[in-house]
Parts: sequence; structure tokens; C-alpha cells
Amino acid sequence: MTNSQISLPNEVRPEEIYRKKTLGAALEFCAEVGGYSLDKTLQQELEVDKAQFSRWLSGTEGIVWPKFERLMDACGNDAPLLWMLHQRGYDLHSLRKRETETEKLLRLAEERIREVEKENKLFRGLIGGRRLG
Repeated sequence: MTNSQISLPNEVRPEEIYRKKTLGAALEFCAEVGGYSLDKTLQQELEVDKAQFSRWLSGTEGIVWPKFERLMDACGNDAPLLWMLHQRGYDLHSLRKRETETEKLLRLAEERIREVEKENKLFRGLIGGRRLG
């Protein structure tokens, strides 16, 4: 039985990523930020045994993308991915995530609500300023 839910996002600061010397350390940090202590719970969620998990941390075995992605989803952060980007010379302060379709719809709805509120305020002012009789 595995938990296929994505954890709530946990923000990690680039300075925290810079301090990690290995991918294994970034994987450990990812788990720590997600509230895991590298125990059986996380291993069970990822459907990996203790030995495989240990090999990932030590760097003696690679991690396939689907499991890598599940690890980050379960822990609610992208620390290992950010570590890799930093190792490849990317500026973590200038990276930003793309807007999802849901986020776009929410942003557009909020913009429309602000427009309608502005129009309503204008109409209320016009109606309220009019003297009857």
C-alpha cells in the first residue's frame, strides 16, 4: 500500500542547496525538509528497499526519473533537482516555475474579480451620488 499523494510544497532556499556536497546529501535534505527521517515510511512510499535507498544516498546507484519525481512529490520539495542545477552552473535565484493551467485560471479569475469590483465601486458611486426627488 503506497501513498500516491503529493505533499504540500516546502520551500528550500538556494543557500541551503549550496551547502550540500553530494546528490546523496541533497536527497537526505529533501527527505528532511519533507518531514522524513529516511526511515521505512519514505522507502515504502517510494516502493524501494533499504539497500536501494542506501545506494542512492551513497551514489553507488542511480535513481530513475519516475522514482526521483515521486521522492520530490512525497517530500514536497525539489531539493535534489535544484542541487543538480546548481552543480551544472545554474543560478538558483533566477529560476522560477512555469504557471500551471490551474494557476493561470485562478490568476485570470482574480484579475476579473478585481475588474468587476472596480466597476461596481464606480457604479455605486454614480448611483449614490444621484439625488432623487
